[in-house]
Amino acid sequence: MSPGGSPAARPGPDDLRRTFEAVPARASDAAEPFADSWWGRAWTDALESLSMDEGRLARGRTYADGGHVAAVTVTPGRVIAYVHGSRPRPYRAELRLRTFTASDWDTFLDAVAARPGHLSALLDKEMPHSLVDTAGETGIRLLPAAGDLDPDCSCPDRGWPCKHVAALCFQTARLLDSDPFVLLLMRGRGERELLDELGRRNAEHSARERPETPVMPSVAAGDAVADRFLPPLPVPLPVPLPVPAYPGEPPSFPELPGTRDPLGLDHLATDAANRAHTMLTTGDDPLAGLSTWQDAVRIAASRPTAGLTATTRALYRELAYATGRSTTDLARAVAAWRQGGAEGLEVLETPWDPPAGPFDRARPALAAADHPRFQPWRNHLTNAAGTLQLRFGHDSRWYGYESDPGEDDWWPRATPDPDPVAALTALRG
Repeated sequence: MSPGGSPAARPGPDDLRRTFEAVPARASDAAEPFADSWWGRAWTDALESLSMDEGRLARGRTYADGGHVAAVTVTPGRVIAYVHGSRPRPYRAELRLRTFTASDWDTFLDAVAARPGHLSALLDKEMPHSLVDTAGETGIRLLPAAGDLDPDCSCPDRGWPCKHVAALCFQTARLLDSDPFVLLLMRGRGERELLDELGRRNAEHSARERPETPVMPSVAAGDAVADRFLPPLPVPLPVPLPVPAYPGEPPSFPELPGTRDPLGLDHLATDAANRAHTMLTTGDDPLAGLSTWQDAVRIAASRPTAGLTATTRALYRELAYATGRSTTDLARAVAAWRQGGAEGLEVLETPWDPPAGPFDRARPALAAADHPRFQPWRNHLTNAAGTLQLRFGHDSRWYGYESDPGEDDWWPRATPDPDPVAALTALRG
């Protein structure tokens, strides 16, 4: 929570994913607006105008007031959170919102860059009315309209929306109160990207309005120093010391108030020493191609008995915080890494469309082995009960996944195999 009581955002690995911590329960008057800012109230007004069930909206507001909404993750076109309902296990609520096209963004950014006051207002976390109003100068509607919103929830209620998604919508209004860039992220672009682009366009507008200045003559640097005395080269460096046979031990980190967990630091220092030793002995960096998120998953996966020791839990918390993910996201990614390394993580996070070939032959092979009725979707094959799933990787291997009945909560299981029947047998075993 920020000092003013607004949701606090954890830093993410890039500009297109922001996770906001859960907000404690509060007391509010149902007759008063839920949000404080005019654009936050406009969001709830738009939601209420699109809903067909006032009762579910009222229960959703009560859930949001009661602190039932867990951490909220916002990405382009999607808002996701777990909402605690009447059952012990929370429901996964999701709200999908249509993102802007490239042409929409050009229109919007040109309108902001042409008005310096607009950019100043955004930097002050204020949203000008003309940028939100559909009848304003951009002609672009930021707030949701009919056909923009697509709610989804793991609960059995088929309402539009159900009370859990309604609670997520109300909680989103509180996020918009503290930062209007959340609304722009929902529409497809992050804050840093927008500010960089607005700065460039603003400079172009200013340059067009200023009279053209004459170009001053210049001289190439090489010509400027060609006739001048150059000092001699420095003394050669000494011969490097021989590479030790094994990486050295890291220093002992004291446990001090307000500092990071010393055991977690010890693990990170040991990992860095091993990586440096490999580079010195082979000349190659085995981790050079990994992203920050992939490297965090690799480090977490190297810990034995993940999640069972205080040291491992502390390391998970540190890595999840540093990458803007939850510890559950990290645990799921670790399971995928242990299943198949970087390719296993890719299979977990990125669906793709396989070419004709092994993927098309998998369903007949499964049916011949008395495993019929697997439903395809992109590179996934899911059984009719919705509890077992095979995912086809770019390495032409099949990766097994399991989920509880009726839940879209898939976890990597078993060892991948080029044969879909063998992969399913290992998964069921």
